[in-house]
Amino acid sequence: QVHLVESGGGLVQPGGSPRLSCAASGRTFDDYAMGWFRQAPGMEREFVASINWIGGTKYADFVKGRFTISRDNAKITAYLQMNSLKPEDTALYYCSGSRFRTPGRGASDYHYWGQGTQVTVSS
Repeated sequence: QVHLVESGGGLVQPGGSPRLSCAASGRTFDDYAMGWFRQAPGMEREFVASINWIGGTKYADFVKGRFTISRDNAKITAYLQMNSLKPEDTALYYCSGSRFRTPGRGASDYHYWGQGTQVTVSS
């Protein structure tokens, strides 16, 4: 079993650059893919970004060039650096882990989920 805990959310002004962290525990982290999803009120959970076991990354079109996903296997932590935030980025952001080394963009490819961290972009 893998336990994921997100941190780093909060109230951010438009244009802000917070970094979300996802601390993992429970088993070997190195060969897992990690992902970030988000869910706004009344909306479906949507893919944001993923990083596979060798560092290959995927991004949703709406965050390309603004968000960067990374991982530190020694710290057993994944990150989502968010830049140039917009009000429409407001959502509950979830960290996820996949037993697949290179999962797709669907939530069904991910087996472990954190509780989420709220990011609210507002002036």
